[in-house]
Amino acid sequence: MRLKRLVVATLAAAWIGTGWWQATKPLPGGTRLASAVCPVRAADTAFIADISAADAYGRAVASQAIFDEVLRVVRGARRFIVLDYADFGARGAGAAPPRRLAAQLTDALLEQRRALPQLAVLFVVDPASEDYGASPAPELQLLRAAGVEVVPVDLDALRDSNLVYSGLWRLALSWWDGPGGPAGVESRRLNFKADHRKLVVADDGQGGLTAVLGSASPLDRESGWSNAAVRISGAALPALVASELAVARFSGWRGADAAFAAAPGAAACSGPAPADGDFAAGAAVHAQLLTEGEIREALLAHTDAAVAGDTIDIAAFRFAERGVVESLLAAARRGVSVRLILDPGEDASGAHGAGAGLPNQPLAAELVSRSNGAIHVRWYRTHGERFHSALALVYDRQRAWLSVGSANFTRRSLNDYNLEANLAVELLRTAPLAQQSGDYFETLWSNKAALGIEYTADYAAFADPSQADYWLCRVLEGLGAAPF
Repeated sequence: MRLKRLVVATLAAAWIGTGWWQATKPLPGGTRLASAVCPVRAADTAFIADISAADAYGRAVASQAIFDEVLRVVRGARRFIVLDYADFGARGAGAAPPRRLAAQLTDALLEQRRALPQLAVLFVVDPASEDYGASPAPELQLLRAAGVEVVPVDLDALRDSNLVYSGLWRLALSWWDGPGGPAGVESRRLNFKADHRKLVVADDGQGGLTAVLGSASPLDRESGWSNAAVRISGAALPALVASELAVARFSGWRGADAAFAAAPGAAACSGPAPADGDFAAGAAVHAQLLTEGEIREALLAHTDAAVAGDTIDIAAFRFAERGVVESLLAAARRGVSVRLILDPGEDASGAHGAGAGLPNQPLAAELVSRSNGAIHVRWYRTHGERFHSALALVYDRQRAWLSVGSANFTRRSLNDYNLEANLAVELLRTAPLAQQSGDYFETLWSNKAALGIEYTADYAAFADPSQADYWLCRVLEGLGAAPF
């Protein structure tokens, strides 16, 4: 009996110790990046949105622009292209997806490689796109054959988000879950962590760099989703390239960094954060690249600093991170206007949701209730697709700060578990990027469109005051035991 207790205690200690270490271990190189704040010409930034909706007769109305910009970046490259996408491929899309994004991007990359054999192309991808090695994606196989360096991210190098399961998985299951192994693909999926970045960065053929960062993946079954992104050129981008090369490096890539270096004489950025006077002319915006936990730090710094008369607008696919929740509640108590547009999650299933309405509906109920209605929530009206944006705007009458990219407002995305990439920009309200992003949010919030389109519905349409759902959501996210 004593021996049995000793064995059980030893196994429990190993489980707890492994789980604690893997949840808190040092992050690998290239992650948690906060680049220098770089002045960028206003003309070198633009907000891009994919919007899916339905008119008064139920007919689909779509405006898709993000991957048009991605393809322009690819076709304009002359020296190198770096891509990093959470999902890629045509599988599971059905007979007629809204757009065959995977084929279009694959064809554009192959065309550039044929026209420019010296073009260096690095494609970093989440291994779930190929079922963790068990089922190679045909599109990625074509790219490999054409000389594109495809690098699935080594997720084991990242911290574990699932506090209960992942320690057990590392001790007992990871040894048998290789391609075709008895543990199967699902054993890895239950770790609930990913390379969640969604970006392309390349030289622009004129000595500079250009990029598109956002929330959209080249996955055919997601081609009808609503997303947000930003296009940027200029001196902020070498830090992004360096981060991507570092991720590829800890994932086993052994290529040459020099092939992806900025052109000699290209502008570099290493200056301090902008002072108030830097905005006087209104000609420049100030951009900063943020990844992983730095996205959360920057967001909280701006929401915590908002004062009465300021506005915080958030458009989100997933919203649950506790620090952000408490910061918005505190801002509302100070007299800040807080508005959220959320996906209702009514048809959440599979890899994208743990159940209908979670986590957004219970967390929205908390925000509305605890703020006594001072925080306002509207729901995006989805029709089988998702409202997948990840946008935050904090502004007063003169200046604005925005963050847009891949990071959902959840523990996994903002607390150093997933790989994420956002662009943060500070600028005058009169700058084009501020007006574009502000108009996007206001159009959806106020249903400002022709054809009788109702983008968003009142909070009451999907209100969920259930305490059972709320505490289920809190427990699942706290333990990392849900895919949000």
